[in-house]
Amino acid sequence: MRSQKELELRGHELFENIRKNLPHLRNLLADASSEWRAEDSIYRFYHQSFKVYQLQSDTRAIANALASLLPAEKLNDWFLQIVREGTGKNFTDADNDHWLEATRPILEAFFHAKYFLEMAVKYGEGSEPLGSLPSGWAALLCLYNIR
Repeated sequence: MRSQKELELRGHELFENIRKNLPHLRNLLADASSEWRAEDSIYRFYHQSFKVYQLQSDTRAIANALASLLPAEKLNDWFLQIVREGTGKNFTDADNDHWLEATRPILEAFFHAKYFLEMAVKYGEGSEPLGSLPSGWAALLCLYNIR
């Protein structure tokens, strides 16, 4: 079990690394939030188009960027499972027969990854959260297993 001081130091390191990588994180977020990523992919899900599978590359890129912010810390097991279950999929015609089962994990993984990216950008643009933790920053600390 880590001491409170060690957890605070890791949180500070995370904050500093987010600040250093803000331009890249902002670009990733802008891409993920664009009409041709999130907006179009959600439409493709409901239209039952194989193009929803394209979200997987965004999810992997975001997850990799998040992991690189604090490489000495393994990301949260639940997050990794969600990303694992929502990536590495190839469309087959048989997926049309069980569309929700085949594609919802892709959307779920994207939404989780995008949420953590949004929180990293949000809190990286401000001052370091100290004292009472905002929920988004606390969630980021949980992502890195330091809360």
